[in-house]
Amino acid sequence: MGGEHSTAKPGAVLQPPPRVKVLEALGAIADGRIEKLNKNIYRVVSSEGDREYLVYIDVERGLAYSNDNGTRFRGYVGYPIIAALILEGVLPFEERVAEALRGIPWRRLNEQYKRYLLVESHVKRVAAEKGVAPREIDELVSRVLAALRRLSLRYTGSPPLEAMGAHRVHEKR
Repeated sequence: MGGEHSTAKPGAVLQPPPRVKVLEALGAIADGRIEKLNKNIYRVVSSEGDREYLVYIDVERGLAYSNDNGTRFRGYVGYPIIAALILEGVLPFEERVAEALRGIPWRRLNEQYKRYLLVESHVKRVAAEKGVAPREIDELVSRVLAALRRLSLRYTGSPPLEAMGAHRVHEKR
């Protein structure tokens, strides 16, 4: 991810994500792929384990950063930020729904279906097989998206120095 430039503008308000990104965040939590490195900084591992995302959130100041593609290149709140905000208790969470999303191969599904709506439909079928009704998922997604809109997070453009320090310290362990 070295020399890639973000198209999201620093200081711009991040847009609400596609609905499926809320589900992807819940799956990441259920899979245990999120680690808090310090007060405002998280590390999120992708569903295939081959990518890591650095997340910075400062809800009090209304700031957020993540190096995931949705945040950097499309200007919406990416799933790593959503997951961190859920773990901080800022966004709604239902463990039962998250558990039904454990083990979902998100990237493979995104590549297979090529449309988030189709991925969401597939994931809802999987969750229904585990006893979670699509209505439950829709209600939680609506609550999360409404809370995200109220937050109105601004994109920092780059990780704060404290984030880089925490990431380096963590990698040396």
